[in-house]
Amino acid sequence: MDNHKLFNKLITFTNAVYRVTEELTKEAKPNVLTQIQFDILDFIARNQPVTLSEICDCTHLSMPNASRELRKLGENDLIEKKSDVDDRRKQYIYMTSSGEKMIEDAYKLIKVNFDNRIKDISKEDLDEINYAIDKLQSKFYFDR
Repeated sequence: MDNHKLFNKLITFTNAVYRVTEELTKEAKPNVLTQIQFDILDFIARNQPVTLSEICDCTHLSMPNASRELRKLGENDLIEKKSDVDDRRKQYIYMTSSGEKMIEDAYKLIKVNFDNRIKDISKEDLDEINYAIDKLQSKFYFDR
């Protein structure tokens, strides 16, 4: 396959991934959070502990904007910051038990939407999807 066709297929696939992600996560975000706050909390849940710069890299927010959103999450007792033992200037961000509960509840709703979406897919097709995701992850979406 030539690279141009592969590129076009990837663009179409990526757009479909965004659309399906929207469908799966619809109504999962708690009303007390903005979308960016939910995205930050989700990132922390999957990668904690994280630093402010890692959050900025992931969300494409400036440091002042990310700091403001983290402050709001902290005020709502969803995250906490802890200083590095060796370098007090460096802070790590963790979820609190309240934040973990909020994300856990959101993931439960996402799981229900996921289960509804795949309910009519055969075991063989699910195995192929699993294989394809593993292959994409290892060959294309890997961290550099």
